Amino acid sequence: MQDFWNARYREAEYAYGTEPNDFLRDQAKRFKKGSKVLTLAEGEGRNAAFLASLGANVTAIDFSEAGREKAYALADDMGVTLTYLVQNVMDLVVTDNKWDAVIAIFAHVPPPVRGHMFNYIRHALKPGGVIVLEGYTPKQIGRGTGGPPSEEMMFSSEMLKSEFAGFDILKNEEKVRNIREGDHHSGKGAIVQFIARKK
Repeated sequence: MQDFWNARYREAEYAYGTEPNDFLRDQAKRFKKGSKVLTLAEGEGRNAAFLASLGANVTAIDFSEAGREKAYALADDMGVTLTYLVQNVMDLVVTDNKWDAVIAIFAHVPPPVRGHMFNYIRHALKPGGVIVLEGYTPKQIGRGTGGPPSEEMMFSSEMLKSEFAGFDILKNEEKVRNIREGDHHSGKGAIVQFIARKK
């Protein structure tokens, strides 16, 4: 999979555009200047650079070297700084109370990796910290507008409610919305939008 994403991100254009995800942009007020924010499966840096432009202290993680190169180029163009780690989500060491926010935008990974990712988030968020997630649901299969080919890599509101039991769930909604993010997320998509705050 690493070779697949490196090949995609070596293309001249940004695969998912340079603008942040709409749902994340709508949550801008949640990110205070100086807050420590982690973005997972960050790709070419569009969401990390946006958060950095708000004054957040952003660390991005993805396993694509090509993604990191384009993320740093985008950050330079925007006049912001961020840290980008080329790292597999499975290699995240569970740490308590590290982040004010963790962002998972279309962070579709196999179930064992997702389990580790969620466990990491539960521990690594500070009390009062938030997870902001948007991802495709199984209803996306067959639409041809983006997302993985396998239902097992997708999210659902019930899954997220269960995984973050004990958090204050601020939003947990499945819906179909129009997505315009480069060539690879284009058209109506069946998604879930989720925000939860650690108590």
